[in-house]
Amino acid sequence: MTNVAQPLKFAATGALATAAVSTLGDYLWASVLPHRQPIYWFAHAVVLLLTVGFCLGWPSRKPLRGAIGAALIGCAATAGFYFLQPLMGYSALFVLFVGMWVGLGLLTGRVLQGGNNMSAVLARSALAAVGSGLGFYAISGIWMPFHPHGWDYARHFVYWTIAYLPGFASLLVRRA
Repeated sequence: MTNVAQPLKFAATGALATAAVSTLGDYLWASVLPHRQPIYWFAHAVVLLLTVGFCLGWPSRKPLRGAIGAALIGCAATAGFYFLQPLMGYSALFVLFVGMWVGLGLLTGRVLQGGNNMSAVLARSALAAVGSGLGFYAISGIWMPFHPHGWDYARHFVYWTIAYLPGFASLLVRRA
């Protein structure tokens, strides 16, 4: 096995940066942005996934390629939600969440890191989806009760970090 300290450092940095953006997003959604307007869904996806992609691309010195690729994946997932939500309700989020992590895994393993075989990429993508999915599920109560002016945004930041870390670790830590 390779030294995992460096990839774990990149994974932790990615989780922290993305948690900061998500926490800012929580504040903006609660206090500033009007709800139920798809333009803000796309803006949120672009900013969030630019951050994710930048962090996934940084270890391979391809942060711009990672940011652009991940933003496109985020827009595709958001468009999917826009079209599937009327048919499936909010359970569409689960389908698209998995699809998003598979897309991020393909981006990371095939484009940013290169040379990864497809079975390894798909395994790491599945692990990222399950790990971050469980993390997201574990923290999903952070918006309840809905009193955004009384929310503890420092707690949101810690919880978002916990939710994102498994995804970043799954995609960035590799075996030799």
